[in-house]
Amino acid sequence: MCGMAKTETGKRVSEARERLLRTAAQLFYGRGIHTVGVDRLVSDAKVTNATFYRHFRSKEDLAVAYIGTVDQAIRSQIAGLTAADGSAESILRGIGASLVEQIRSPGYRGCAFLNAGAEFPDPDHPVHRAVVQHRAWFLETVTGLFAEITVVEAEHAGRHFVMLRDGAMSAGYLGDAVLAGETLMRGIEGLLRIHAARGR
Repeated sequence: MCGMAKTETGKRVSEARERLLRTAAQLFYGRGIHTVGVDRLVSDAKVTNATFYRHFRSKEDLAVAYIGTVDQAIRSQIAGLTAADGSAESILRGIGASLVEQIRSPGYRGCAFLNAGAEFPDPDHPVHRAVVQHRAWFLETVTGLFAEITVVEAEHAGRHFVMLRDGAMSAGYLGDAVLAGETLMRGIEGLLRIHAARGR
């Protein structure tokens, strides 16, 4: 093995870098970014320190890349729902169903973005900025879907949806995951009913 792989587009990607990212995703999400040191990352990823610093300038640089992979996974998931040519309502329900599945999955520790934002409260820190950028994109995406249902109150509905998501993800970790998922879906259905009626 030459240590390189190719993506679907043919772009060469370092297997060591991908291994570091997978390891970071597991450790950062499961234990927290601040509590995991470079030594642990290097050991679990089975790479050398030199290899680590060849790909990432620091642990914080890796943390930004980790947030980026979570962001990209969610973008791809929503793109898949959109590509299915469903209505805005079905896409929003699909987003909700995906969140419920996540909340109820083994090893769930809450929202990766909220967790990272809490660990890096400085708004100028690259990790915090990456979190804010994701949340801005998610809000814009959800608001755009609601705009197909109710133009006048789309912005309000989008913010309400994001707050439902945040609350459910926190409640699912700290409380009853099943109840949190059920409450989330009821909230989404309520939003859809209200704004569909107003949009007519």
